[in-house]
Amino acid sequence: MTTAARWGMVAYGVIYLLIGLLALRIAFGDREGQADSGGALRELAQQPFGRVLVWAVGIGLAGLALWRLSEALLGAARPDGHTAKERLRSAARCAVLAVLSASAIAFATGSANGGSSDRQSQDLTSRVLDLPAGRWLVGALGLAVVVIGVWSAVRALRHEFRRELGPVPARLRRAVDFLGVAGGLARGLVFAVAGGFAVLAAVRYDPDRAKGLDDSLRALAATPAGPWLLAAVAVGLALYGLFTFAMARWHKG
Repeated sequence: MTTAARWGMVAYGVIYLLIGLLALRIAFGDREGQADSGGALRELAQQPFGRVLVWAVGIGLAGLALWRLSEALLGAARPDGHTAKERLRSAARCAVLAVLSASAIAFATGSANGGSSDRQSQDLTSRVLDLPAGRWLVGALGLAVVVIGVWSAVRALRHEFRRELGPVPARLRRAVDFLGVAGGLARGLVFAVAGGFAVLAAVRYDPDRAKGLDDSLRALAATPAGPWLLAAVAVGLALYGLFTFAMARWHKG
């Protein structure tokens, strides 16, 4: 299980590294790229032995999802790993990883083409808005994503990721801390932006206001800071991918 988890962390890091690189291209004028998991899978598939690499990522993510499930059921190997809060956090991570794994495997088998996260977000928002009290539900979910984003950024600033790391060589400790903080801040910001658009969709009762990862990143380029903000966040997401590689190497599990 530990081997599967480490493999899965590497696979997860590859996804974030590619999303960061794709977002960086968009910041410098590439209008065709798609900076989300679907775009990352397509980019990976274009490399030598690409289909094999996509399979490896899908299987790795499945292993990581199972490991997070075991944490949810049995508790994590951390001082507070058996608390209800940590078990719930592991269960949420398991659900996200399971969806990513299923998408990668579907892409590898040819039954999916790595569709845009933006279109998927809008379709899902449209279906939920049609439910009784759907507007409130979309707003609540969007607000929850904003809170998760802010919470993730605060956790990164407080170096809480250290609780999951084993002994890191002294010469690399500062570098790993930098990757964890910079990557966590970028990831938290993107989550908060995506959640904000979901809240806006609920307020306006307009599913087209909802945005996936790709459009949330592009929205950063429309701020007064312009493409430079998107470039900074893109670098941060790539650094989060590198941090995940460090987690795979030195995780306590």
